Amino acid sequence: MSKIISGIAMVVASVLAVILLLKNNFNWAIFCITILFTLTNALRSKDMANKGYEKESTWMRNVALLFAVASAAILVVNIFM
Repeated sequence: MSKIISGIAMVVASVLAVILLLKNNFNWAIFCITILFTLTNALRSKDMANKGYEKESTWMRNVALLFAVASAAILVVNIFM
């Protein structure tokens, strides 16, 4: 069930990013792209952990956290500037 929800969230983020790019709203498109990267890396981390690749899973989790922080920073910039 969580894979379905994650998949739907990734599809929504990618479609929104394309729509926002076409509308030349680049700030919010970049926000959607970083959210997409966060979701894909988090899902990849979980999948690697299930397969037993702990070192790679930790790396992917850290990359997902990096993109989550970047997403938060972009959100703050988009809202307050």
